[in-house]
Formats: sequence, C-alpha cells, structure tokens
Amino acid sequence: MNIMKNKIPPSENRTLVFAKFLESKGFRQTPERRAILSEIYTFPSYFSLNALGERLAKKKYTVSRGTLYNTMTLLLECGLVKRYLVGGRVRYEKTENTDFRNTEIKQTMKKVDVILGLQWGDEGKGKIVDVLAPNYDIVARFQGGPNAGHTLEFDGKKYVLHTIPSGIFHDHITNIIGNGVLIDAQIFMKEIAMIRANGYDPSKNLKLSQKAHLILPSHRVMDAALEHIKGSAKIGSTLKGIGPTYTDKTARHGLRLGDSLEADFKIRYEALKASHIRQFESLGFDWKKHKIEDLSFAEYEKKWFEGLKEMKKFDIISSEYFINQALDKGKNVLAEGAQGTLLDVDFGSYPFVTSSNTTTAGVCTGLGVAPNRIGRVYGVFKAYCTRVGSGPFPTELDDEVGEELRRIGREFGATTGRPRRCGWLDLPALNYAIMINGVTDLVVTKIDVMNDFSEIKLAETYTINAKKTAEYSGGNLDEIQPNYSSFAGWNQSLADVDTYEKLPKNAQHYLNFVEKNTRTKISIISTGPNRLETFFN
Repeated sequence: MNIMKNKIPPSENRTLVFAKFLESKGFRQTPERRAILSEIYTFPSYFSLNALGERLAKKKYTVSRGTLYNTMTLLLECGLVKRYLVGGRVRYEKTENTDFRNTEIKQTMKKVDVILGLQWGDEGKGKIVDVLAPNYDIVARFQGGPNAGHTLEFDGKKYVLHTIPSGIFHDHITNIIGNGVLIDAQIFMKEIAMIRANGYDPSKNLKLSQKAHLILPSHRVMDAALEHIKGSAKIGSTLKGIGPTYTDKTARHGLRLGDSLEADFKIRYEALKASHIRQFESLGFDWKKHKIEDLSFAEYEKKWFEGLKEMKKFDIISSEYFINQALDKGKNVLAEGAQGTLLDVDFGSYPFVTSSNTTTAGVCTGLGVAPNRIGRVYGVFKAYCTRVGSGPFPTELDDEVGEELRRIGREFGATTGRPRRCGWLDLPALNYAIMINGVTDLVVTKIDVMNDFSEIKLAETYTINAKKTAEYSGGNLDEIQPNYSSFAGWNQSLADVDTYEKLPKNAQHYLNFVEKNTRTKISIISTGPNRLETFFN
C-alpha cells in the first residue's frame, strides 16, 4: 500500500481544522470533542472505540457514549480519522494529513462494499447504511424501487426513504440511484420535498442514472389489475408498479430516465400507456375508477409529469462510468440493497418474491461493476424473522408470541403500513442467504426487541417428508417442520450496552450460537432504531 506520508499535524492545526469543520456544519467545538481529538493522537497506531473511551475515563473526562460516537463520525467526515476492519474488528486510526480528503493517496478500499438483507426485507438496512456511510465517498442503490422503506432515526427525528439512498443526510457523500432501480417521479419528488423540509439540499449530493427505468402511472394501475384478477392467489404486491415496470424492461418496452430528455418522449409515453390500457380492458379492469394514492389517474398523471420536470433538474449521469472511475481514483463505494435475499426473483420463495435480484449479483447488473470489484458484503438480519405479504414462512408464529414480537418491534411496513408476520430466526434460511451472497460480515438488528422474553427459539434444521435437513426450502408449508433450539432470555434492557462484552451472558450465548452455526462473524450489533444504538464487534 503506497500512501503519501506527511508530518502528523501539530495539535493547534488539527484543532483548528476540526473547529472550522464543525462551524461549517453548524456545530460548536466543546471541551469533550477537544478532549477526544487530543486523545486520538496519543495512540501510536490503530485503536478501538472502546479503548478510546477507557483512556478518556482514566483521565477523568466525562464523555457519553453518544458524544463519543457522534464525534468519531464527524472526525471521519472531515478526514482526521480513518476506519478499517482489522482482523474482522473495526479499528480507527489518526490520519497523517489535515486535508485528508483532498490528498492524493492510494486508498485501501477500491472495491464496492455491499449492504443487503438476508431475510424477507425490513431487516434495518437503511440504518446500517447511515451508520457506515461516513467512511464512504459514494452510496448507491442498485435495485428495487419505491416498494422499499428504509427507516433512519437520528437527532430525535425519523425519516423513511423509498428510492433515495440512505447516505443522503451526509453532505460529503455522493448518493447515486443506479441503473437497476425503478423511479416513480411522483414518489421521488415527495421524498425530495421531505428531505428539503428537514433542512437538507439533495440537489448537491444526489445523482440519477440515465438508464434507470421509469414507473409510469399506468404501471401502477397494471399492478392493481394483475393482483385483482388473482383473487385469493395474490402475492401481496405493494402496488407500486414494480412488477409491471420490470416486465416492460425485460420485454424492451420500458422507458428510461434518459429517454425523458429526448424530443419524442411524450409520444413514446402515450404509446406505452395506450398499450397498458388495452391490457386493462382485456382483463376487465375498470382503470378509470381506480385510485392511485387517492387520486384519479388523470390527477396522478399530472403530478407525475410535474415530478419528472423536477427530476430533470438533478444531475443525470452514466452511473456505470461514474462509479468505476471513482473506484479507479481510490474512492470508497457502498452499494445499498432493498428488500431481502428471500425475495430475490431467482433465489427467493418464488413466486412470492419481488421482481429484481436483491442479492450481491444484483450489484453488478444494477450498478455496472464487475464481479471482481465486489469487496466486503454486510448481510443484515433481525434476531428474529418477519415477512410482509403472502408466501412461505416456516417459522411464523401465529400466536401471542408472534403478536408480542410485532407489538414490541413495531412491525408494520414502512411503505405500506401493513402488519408484518413474525416468527423465530430461521438458520437454514440464514445460511442459504449467506451462501448466495458471499457474506463476509453479519449485522444483527432488533435484538433488543426480545429483552423481556424468558425463552427464545431459533430453527436449527427442518424436517421435510420425515427427513431432517439444514437446506433452506421455500416450498409447501405443510411439508416443512422447523426443529427448534431453545435459549434462555436475558430479561434486561440493552439501553446502556455499547460493547459485545457488556451484553448479558444469555444474549452473548444466543449470538455465539448464530456465529458458530453460520461460520460468519457478527461484526455489527444494533440495539435500537437510533444510529447511536449501534456498536462494532
């Protein structure tokens, strides 16, 4: 690794750099932040957040966990600190330059790291992207559309993103909606309005792929029409037009964002809409009476075109070139997935799946990067399981325990508001997802939801047709009998837990069992919805 070595900046220089950075963000320098910065430069090499906290405590500095985490995030953003994975553990290091981000160096990360879900979606990916984002220059969505609902909580506020990447609230990060993503102009602009209303300017750090396909209003009607005719066999679509848009993409009928810049776009739009209307009528679906988000077709279409006009004010790029050139320059890129592995159109519980590849392979086609440019793969899973909509769910709890998980975990869809089905963790399914994605690091979320459970279970294997197997099956529920292992609960709050060692012994036992039986390190543990309720293992 060739790095330009510069003299470590004198303390007055780095203090001044940090103070100016804080001022630019609207923050003030405090004695606690000054102490943290000073202590960092006493470490000879890599250090952990825990070690830094212990040093500060020995010197009688009273620094809360939240202040320590927030300050490290700010130091990462301004370039005075770097973060690495060393032996599977997160370690920090002071930088050698007060203008780190503008120094031409050969970075250690030149591949696309990936964050994706290992279950049926709703694992908490958005929060984890938000937590890891300060260490990246680019965050890019690679598939799905507004059927996603990524929830972020920080500074006392809650944000739900559907199409826009979860790094949007970090000013220094370029956020990209990749070619594999579907965009509904109306929903997109509602998200933009929400972000602006909270004091952020997404036009400064959001770019859109010219190859991203557009969800037309008639795609949303088509989604409702197809779901309607299925009756009791419906798959539980979000009715966002995802399936019909991907269908048109594959059939080479679709319209892309770049097409909207062409002179004949309106002609092509009307031709595709007319084709859809003919299909509605052949299905016997009264599309004229159908409401899209409580609006008539004409009303929604009007807002859609208004949204498209605003979308075209954003930077529309050849995202595949932008990302590959950024990698060549040593930039750090994080790919953000939507939905989950078990909803993958090829490897999920078909046909109860989404219409895209939600796995690591989808990064290559959804962003235009080669397989050999995939780096670390962070697989996010809940400490239990949830699923929205129809389809197989081997460990589902249709009883008071499942209801308690739903109540405590606030398990209602961020996009649809539908109650999620809840059940115990499914190890065959988890191992399947790890295998398909090549997961290097596990991220467990919502372990705190089970704080008050006296007994916790997970499915270690299945019995199918009288035979025991550890292989995942999304087939006939009547043929699958989960074989459970039981664990004693920990019956205490995790509110003050910020290291693995501070976890209750029973919680450690549960997670150790998962690590041992997946042969994969749990590198990040989330103990609540806020970005501060996260620690590295």
